Amino acid sequence: MSLPTLERSTARVTNGRARVQRPVVAPELRLGDNPAAAVLRAATGGPVSRDNAARTTGLSIATVNRQVSALLAAGLLRERPDLTASGAVGRPRVPFEIDHEAYLTLGIHVGAAVTKIVAADLRGRILGGLAIATPQTGQEFATTTVARSAKAFLQRWHRRKPLWAGVAIGGRVDPVTGVVDHPKLEWQGAQIGAVLGEVLELPVSVAPHVEAMAASELLLPTIEARDAAAGRTAGPERGSSLYFYVRETAGVAVTLDGRVHTPSNGPGSIAHLPTGSDVECTCGRRGCLEVTVGDRSLHSRAVGRGIIPAHNGTAGSTIADLYRAAESGSEPARELLAERATILGNTVAMVRDMLNPDRVILGGQAFTGYRPAVAHVARAFNQGSSLPPTDIRISGFGGKVQEFAAVVTSLSVLYADPLAAIRRTTLAD
Repeated sequence: MSLPTLERSTARVTNGRARVQRPVVAPELRLGDNPAAAVLRAATGGPVSRDNAARTTGLSIATVNRQVSALLAAGLLRERPDLTASGAVGRPRVPFEIDHEAYLTLGIHVGAAVTKIVAADLRGRILGGLAIATPQTGQEFATTTVARSAKAFLQRWHRRKPLWAGVAIGGRVDPVTGVVDHPKLEWQGAQIGAVLGEVLELPVSVAPHVEAMAASELLLPTIEARDAAAGRTAGPERGSSLYFYVRETAGVAVTLDGRVHTPSNGPGSIAHLPTGSDVECTCGRRGCLEVTVGDRSLHSRAVGRGIIPAHNGTAGSTIADLYRAAESGSEPARELLAERATILGNTVAMVRDMLNPDRVILGGQAFTGYRPAVAHVARAFNQGSSLPPTDIRISGFGGKVQEFAAVVTSLSVLYADPLAAIRRTTLAD
């Protein structure tokens, strides 16, 4: 996919100076297929020699040397002469790594209830973040509020140069324009990409959040892998993956041979898959998946059944109170969470049998918020699937899948074609 050109930018005059408005750039939720991307990816796990980079990428040593030189000149890599092997002669023996101290990208996950804003280095590691309540008072006010909050947060990181902003959000996203329709927030044609580009003065990419979560599994080392000895991570998995997400909303995404499938008319929906429950949905039917397993709905049923109080002190109770009640020995709380887990396992099995992917990844706090429920999910999945056993796992990003979805959206264009991306940020300054 070719990158949009800078002619899409427009200029405004501020205090007598022409200021370039950063364009919205479609995210690239895929493994880059050019030499610079391959070399940059080889450096994400830590310092690497040119010889090892050549072996990892399958490129010739001459090609690796050219790409390292170009990425050093662009400021994306830095050399580590302090790690040069004793007795080694010549610059090609000097290891290199991503420069993870000079730059940052800004990731924003807009949820139905909470918006999370994080800063990340070029390895995809989160440096810090904050959470704000997602404004519920109209899309123009909401997008402007999110943009201003992100701008204020960005000003904390004055020692790093920001390169890009990425937004992961539910609903239907036009990735080319950054325009979003979000029924739960009652947004219609919300221009969140353009608003953020104007306020932040950065290129902005906007992605559907479940597709971005699937991309984070593909492009970023997981939290578990980062904690592994010596920081070494396995190579990217090929074949096909089904990513199944549930928290407040429910969604799926499919990865095929190093690329997240992004339908031209937006992601499909599993929100109204039947579950057999008697929970009434806003669509008029009963038992739709999202209203049955979503956090708010489950919390409301727990309050309605007297499992947890409606209020805890001066604050309203939350789904976390239900988890705590179960962990403290409340059998009704455990039964309600086991019921949800069983529904989730059955539904994952049904979708898996339709698509038959090589692996299944489960993400979102419905799977990670209460760990004892995982056994119920696994049991229902195994009983519900008619296909042979497959690789099924919980996302290694744990309770931070939303933040890392935003991070990968902010990094995806850079990872897909790093030299073209850095030229864009340099010319736009």
